[in-house]
Amino acid sequence: MSRVVQILIAASEGAPMSPMQEVEAVAGCGLRGDRYFRPAGDADPASQITLIERECIDEFVANSGLALAPEQPRRNLVTSGVRLNDLCGKRFRVGDVVLEGIELCEPCRTFAERTYAQIVKAFVGKGGLRARIVSGGLIRPGDTVSEVA
Repeated sequence: MSRVVQILIAASEGAPMSPMQEVEAVAGCGLRGDRYFRPAGDADPASQITLIERECIDEFVANSGLALAPEQPRRNLVTSGVRLNDLCGKRFRVGDVVLEGIELCEPCRTFAERTYAQIVKAFVGKGGLRARIVSGGLIRPGDTVSEVA
């Protein structure tokens, strides 16, 4: 089953990612309480919410022997059972919230500087997905992830 396994937000740029039991996704604004939240509704569509596959994190750990916690990639939603790359350019649901995949999150120098140099190469095509919040609501761990028909 495709689902959310963890929700993470950071209150400000560079602040630690904090796990949440639920988060409010606000259309055009982002995740309430997150560093990229813009209450005026003018949030960059590619910064409103980010997702990453738990399987990609686990694969890196297994292949490299290095520890990587789910919060280290600094994505908002950690998912399981869904290939996020397939949702780029499409609308999909996370629970009752409707998102639209905007672009892939490719690994960057900052991610590597905060973790390991190997991250950049290992996460090409596996760094997650940036999405726009089309229709808001609450997101909770366990919510299903499914493409909108």
